[in-house]
Order: sequence, then C-alpha cells, then structure tokens
Amino acid sequence: MSRSKATATGFIAVLLWALLALFTAGSAPVPPFLLNALTFAIGGAVGVIWVLARGRMSVLRGINWKIYAFGTAGLFGYHALYFSALRLAPPAEAGLIAYLWPLFIVLFSGLLPGETLRTGHIIGALVSFVGAALIVLRNGASFESGAVPGLILAGFCALTWSGYSVLSRRLGTTPTEAVAVFCVLTALLSVPAHLMFEATIWPDTGFGWLSVLALGLGPVGLAFYVWDIGVKRGDIQVLGVASYAAPLLSTLVLIGAGFAQASWQLVAAAALITIGAGTAALASRRA
Repeated sequence: MSRSKATATGFIAVLLWALLALFTAGSAPVPPFLLNALTFAIGGAVGVIWVLARGRMSVLRGINWKIYAFGTAGLFGYHALYFSALRLAPPAEAGLIAYLWPLFIVLFSGLLPGETLRTGHIIGALVSFVGAALIVLRNGASFESGAVPGLILAGFCALTWSGYSVLSRRLGTTPTEAVAVFCVLTALLSVPAHLMFEATIWPDTGFGWLSVLALGLGPVGLAFYVWDIGVKRGDIQVLGVASYAAPLLSTLVLIGAGFAQASWQLVAAAALITIGAGTAALASRRA
C-alpha cells in the first residue's frame, strides 16, 4: 500500500469519529463504561470475524504479549481518562484539552526515524487547533479551580492517544489484525470498571440499541483498524493535523440531525482547519 493511500485510509477514521457524538447521544442513558464494554465488544467481534475469514488467526498467536498490553492500554486508557475528565470538569474545557492529541501527534512524530518535522507542520497544527477551539468553546468557557483534576486527566488523555498513535508507527511490522484483540481486551476491562463505578442502565429505545450497534461498527470499531493502517504506513503528520476536522464534521452532523444550531464559529473553524491541514500537507510535500 502506498503512503498516500495509507494516509487516505487513516482519514476514514476521522470521518467515522465525526459520528461519535451523534451515536453517543443516541445511546443515552447508557453509562460510559457500559457503553465502552458494549461497543468495543462489537468492534472486537467484527475484527475477530475478519481475522477468521482471512485465515489469519495464527498471526495473532505469534504476537508478543507486550504489544497486546500496549494496544489495550492505549484504547482503554484513553477512554477511561476521557470519560473521567468529562465527569470532573466541564465538557467544553475538558474536551478542548483532550483534543490536543492531534497537535501532540505532529510534534512527537518528529522523533520518529525517517520523519522530518517542519515549521509548516507546527503552524498547520496550531492553526487547526484554533479552529477546533472555536467549535468546542462556542458556548463560552469558565475554568474553575474545582475542575482542575478533570483538566489534568484531560491532558493525560491527549498524551495517551497521541503516544499510542505515534508509538504504533514503531510497531509497523505488527499486523493490523492485532487491533481486534486490543478491542476485545478493552471491552473486558470496561466490565469491572462499570460494575465498580456505575449503575447498569440499558438503552430504552430501539434507536438507542441501533446507536450502540453503530458505534461498535464505526467510531469504536472500523475506525481503529483504518487508523492503525494510517499511522503505520501513511503520513502521520498530515493525519494528525487532518484529525482536527473531526470536531467540525461532528458539529455539522449534529446540526443536520437537529441536535445543534449553525453559527459563525463553524464558518471560521472550517476555514482555519482547512488552512491548517493544507499548510501541513504542503510541508510534507516539500519534505
């Protein structure tokens, strides 16, 4: 697979993550860790079926347990930190800090062998971050002292996902089929977390169950498989900057579904994210 095709494949994950907010809202009132267990179980099951259909089960048996531990820590750790941050801090502020991960991917990628971090990558990431901030903070912000623990967790959340994404590139020889095991183990770890911290509440409508299924198939399923291909074989710096399109696309989807209203921030954010992504892509082309 060529570098450009792998980058395009990785961007499918960004498109799928744009549906995360819509389906998460539709899955209410299911608590976070139970939702995590259900959706990752679906995503893992789809992956296992894919592996079996290709006759690649023997590949999974040959993967070192440390890689399974790394992948599971990345998926489960990110979501555990994200959900905890949103419980302890206002969603807008916590979400903004958590969404520093694309910028961190761009910066950390400069440490990878064979990668060149150029000024255009950094400028593009910062410009796109400003665009994402316009969306996340469109209803205002108020950083209160009581929210500090949640904001700190949001920071670790951003570091966890960016670290997982960048280090995955160092595991380029590890087949993407391993992601199926990451998802299954993440689902299993989510069960005790749910039992310890949450009350069990199932979807109360047919649309709620469909939303859970859609999450497991898309944003919490296929997205992780194509993202793995993108960060291992594609242009990780362009992917990092392009990831800022997710909150923009997510907001547009919510507007289309009647969950949100259009505003001037969307137009400005679209322009900034586009300019930022274009700047980073140009920098990669020159490199």
